[in-house]
Amino acid sequence: MTWALIAANVAVFLYELTLGPDELQALFYMFGIVPARYSHPEWAEFIGLRVDSYWPFLTCMFLHGGWAHIIGNMWTLWIFGDNVEDRMGRVRFLLFYLLTGVVAGITHWVTNVDSTVPTVGASGAIAGVLGAYFVLFRESRIVVMVPVFFFPFFFELPAVTYLLFWFLSQVLSGTIAGLTASDVGGIAFWAHVGGFVAGVVLHRLFILPEPQRPRRFWRDEYGIEGAWRNWP
Repeated sequence: MTWALIAANVAVFLYELTLGPDELQALFYMFGIVPARYSHPEWAEFIGLRVDSYWPFLTCMFLHGGWAHIIGNMWTLWIFGDNVEDRMGRVRFLLFYLLTGVVAGITHWVTNVDSTVPTVGASGAIAGVLGAYFVLFRESRIVVMVPVFFFPFFFELPAVTYLLFWFLSQVLSGTIAGLTASDVGGIAFWAHVGGFVAGVVLHRLFILPEPQRPRRFWRDEYGIEGAWRNWP
């Protein structure tokens, strides 16, 4: 399912590349989340947006604003998504992904009720995946790259440290943006926060039940545990 979601996002982005600037803007306004569309229905009707359509809370997850946007999102989904999917199964993972994405969209709306800028991207749903990963894989380590004077520097970092730092940076950035910006554009920080928290809170509802019978040990698990098993 992780690969299917990546494929769907890439397919929609390739379609976006065929559109002109005006058509692309119309697409974003129609299928992206525009908070003022629901907070100020008179304005929405004036510019031709339906105020009784809530599909944008789903469709916005499959739209992206540029190459860096989609590459960054899909790269993150590829790194973290398959592990979470293994614990949930394909269908449950899809439902979890979409639900946390909707929660992220609602969070963005609630925290930016007057914004007339369309918000698009899968980052809210992916933040939900990160929230689930934060809880489920506390012992995991990831390789981080930091450019130092144009040279890439690679080092290992506990996943929980990286994800906690990322989450706190979103909270801080969202707070600063809310204090200094007169309108909302760019990165939807509070959508990331809402998606992450939703992932932490809701992931347990989607975890596959533990098998009732003891699982079969794999070859790399020979040793003390394997010594007590009768291998076929």
